[in-house]
Amino acid sequence: MTVSRETSIAVFGEGLTAAVQFAELLAAVGVERGLIGPREVERLWDRHLLNSAVVAEAIPEGARVVDLGSGAGLPGVPLAIARPDLEVTLLEPMARRVAWLTEVVDTLSLSAHVVRGRAEDPAIKQQLAGADVVIARAVAPLARLWTWSAPLLRQGGRLVALKGESAGEEVTRDGPAVTRAGGSLPVVEQCGVGVLEVPTTIVVVERLNEQKSGRKPRRAGKHAQRH
Repeated sequence: MTVSRETSIAVFGEGLTAAVQFAELLAAVGVERGLIGPREVERLWDRHLLNSAVVAEAIPEGARVVDLGSGAGLPGVPLAIARPDLEVTLLEPMARRVAWLTEVVDTLSLSAHVVRGRAEDPAIKQQLAGADVVIARAVAPLARLWTWSAPLLRQGGRLVALKGESAGEEVTRDGPAVTRAGGSLPVVEQCGVGVLEVPTTIVVVERLNEQKSGRKPRRAGKHAQRH
């Protein structure tokens, strides 16, 4: 572990054992399957696990959360470990990554759901509509990410996008497109201040316009997949 145990406990609490298991899986199986690069192993904790988990600060208690393009399980798995009160759905289109996520959820005994599909698919929009929060990391530029996220969010729901140092520039560039598409003016925030050496930068957008569909959102079943 490249960060102090005290920091890890502060972030994960009782979930620290599961977080350690996840880190071990990423370092071994994750590298073998090409989900993360070998060079990332030394910085799994600070760059990936803790960086993802502190986003919990921006998410209300008991929220329905969709991790859009979950990939290796970042940020969704660390978030689910740190916040067992959340209903987390790991949305991923690639079969091999879906298989990985399913194994991780089973191995760590998480309450998260794994769903195969793309956010822009009509079936996925119907299945996951009404989420309180959509989270995403390294998926797409903000304007495009918002077009995928908005249909999954309830009115007042929020996109929480993990971004890097250029977040401010991205907000300036894509902010007008986001607001035209029914979102609030994007805001840059930081999570983990005073906890992590390098806090996590996020961009938050709230859905302002009314949901057009009158259908009641369906809850995703555990490990549900689109065939």
